[in-house]
Amino acid sequence: MSLISIKNLWKEYGENIVLEKLNLEIQEGEFCTLVGPSGCGKSTFLKMILGQETPTRGTFLFEGKPFPQEPSVERGIVFQRYSVFSHLNVLENVMLGIELEKSKFLGKLFGAARKEAQKTAMEMLEAVGLASSAYKYPTELSGGMQQRLSIAQSLVKKPKVLLLDEPFGALDPGISADMHTLILDLWKKNNLTVIMVTHDLHEGFYLGTRLLVFDKVRHDPQAPDRYGAKITYDIPVGDNRKSVYKEIDKSIKREENDNEA
Repeated sequence: MSLISIKNLWKEYGENIVLEKLNLEIQEGEFCTLVGPSGCGKSTFLKMILGQETPTRGTFLFEGKPFPQEPSVERGIVFQRYSVFSHLNVLENVMLGIELEKSKFLGKLFGAARKEAQKTAMEMLEAVGLASSAYKYPTELSGGMQQRLSIAQSLVKKPKVLLLDEPFGALDPGISADMHTLILDLWKKNNLTVIMVTHDLHEGFYLGTRLLVFDKVRHDPQAPDRYGAKITYDIPVGDNRKSVYKEIDKSIKREENDNEA
């Protein structure tokens, strides 16, 4: 059974059709990267998996059951903009997810339960290379370190699916390379299923085991919102990589130029 099963999925906002006729099966342990022109619905698709958006129609299953219609611990997410709490130190930021899950009313643990949460959070900080910064505050961290903290926040709850929405787009190339190494290491060690939106085709090919290209295949100049994007390429990385790279790159740039015009 597929971890995520999608059949004839549509997403519409009134007269605006964002996504249409999506059909997709994602297996446990895959690393899927999503690329495509700006505004073609990649982030909307990610938000549907997270539970922030709901499909207009179609089949949308998680482990064979309808997707939960709100965010849950099975799905963690890391955004490009760091989702950290400035008034909490690094350790407290990571502990917060555990505390909110186990103490829904108080959002605070005490005694042995708090010590166990601290231990779990510190192990996660060690995994992302932030153990030595556990008692610093986010404002004392570099951009790359804050992104490591965001990843630790998401993974400490042991999600089955990690969603990444252009998480490295604002980082310098050298820092991005370090983050690539980190996320691949965490993916393998934690047996994660990863779905990542990226604007960088090179990054999509490098990180993913599977590249999904979103694009509009139908256009009406008189009604530009009449048709939505579909998955136009579904490529196992390593298969025909070189032969399709230039074609996909041209398609993405052409669509973005059309949108600017």
